[in-house]
Amino acid sequence: MGRRRLGFWQWLAVVLVKPVMTVWTRRTWRGMEHLRHGPVIIVPNHISHADPLVCAHYVYDAGRWPQFLGKASVFKVPVIGWILHRCRQIPVERGSVDAARSLDALVKALDEGGAVIIYPEGTISREPNLWPMKGKTGAARLALATGAPVVPVAMWGPERIFEPRRNRLNLRPRIPVTVVAGPPIDLSRWAGATPSRQVLEEMTDVIMLRLRDMLAEIRGGTPPPLWQRAGRGSAEGQRPEATA
Repeated sequence: MGRRRLGFWQWLAVVLVKPVMTVWTRRTWRGMEHLRHGPVIIVPNHISHADPLVCAHYVYDAGRWPQFLGKASVFKVPVIGWILHRCRQIPVERGSVDAARSLDALVKALDEGGAVIIYPEGTISREPNLWPMKGKTGAARLALATGAPVVPVAMWGPERIFEPRRNRLNLRPRIPVTVVAGPPIDLSRWAGATPSRQVLEEMTDVIMLRLRDMLAEIRGGTPPPLWQRAGRGSAEGQRPEATA
């Protein structure tokens, strides 16, 4: 959906948020051509609580309306939940039955040509230097269900706006942020596959490795293997890389 089709509440969100972001950040935007047409699943890395604002600004400037997944509990808050619904954001439920309902809402958004944003890590990276972690499988499951292209978006700079380790907000203007979208990730080898745990994890590793390598191009340095959460079958820390 282009910005000329905005409803009142979407327009109001733009009027309130975009001028603030324009002053607050000094932006380097690249790769917007990968977002401009048709349904798309956008998968950004997650490094700060400021990410959604920066990502929304980028996606809007690319000519699309950003549709984020949000915790269902937030949508139940009076007034705020009402506004989120009218801004076409998508609640994420917990539990098998409710999770299936969330997937239906995502499929519907993509069927309508939407730009859906899913953070595959599920939370801000716990890797000590904010490199990507091993992801969760929601984006892969949605890609299998819809066939929509999965576009990686790497960003660096939002951690200067809100430093996630110290919970420190930086209000100075023109903080440099870089956001780069890459071409759709080639997931064709799994087209039509049954969404087994193995298939979804293989797809997710390919997504996260692409994000990691794109981030390395932005920030420099040698990226480590995907960082592994504790309690997922191995010790907390790094894990061997999957084959990209």
